[in-house]
Amino acid sequence: MSADTGPEEVLDGLSRHARKLVAELAGPVRRVRLRSGETVLEVEWHGPARPAPAPRAEAEPVPAPQVQGVAATDRPVVRAPVVGTFYRSPEPGAAPFVAVGDVVRPGQVIGIVEAMKLMNEVTAGQAGRVVEVLVEDGKPVEYDQPLIALEPLTGRDA
Repeated sequence: MSADTGPEEVLDGLSRHARKLVAELAGPVRRVRLRSGETVLEVEWHGPARPAPAPRAEAEPVPAPQVQGVAATDRPVVRAPVVGTFYRSPEPGAAPFVAVGDVVRPGQVIGIVEAMKLMNEVTAGQAGRVVEVLVEDGKPVEYDQPLIALEPLTGRDA
């Protein structure tokens, strides 16, 4: 940007970039934040996230992800919020966010999905004990794919 570019022009440019980025992302978007110098554009959707685009008619159907021998309805799972790469820890070599046997609470971070160089926290939607990690660290995941299987907490666990 040149020195004579005003904040309105910078904001217009950021807005165009935000629209393009949101249109290109495969999964739902809840928040976008772009910065150019001192100008920041931040957009956050409240309520349901924007639905993923419908697949094209000519695309071959993709089978639903399998949950290692367990029907998805048998127990609650934490699902991928976006398409990307799943990481169990905040950085290479660090301890994982959760391990089998850990108790998680609603809103607790259980992993990260990297999508287009953005790190998206994956949080538990309900309380439970981690009974199985369904995706290996560093593996690609699809939108809504089960990542962690939970066992609901009983009265003694809660």
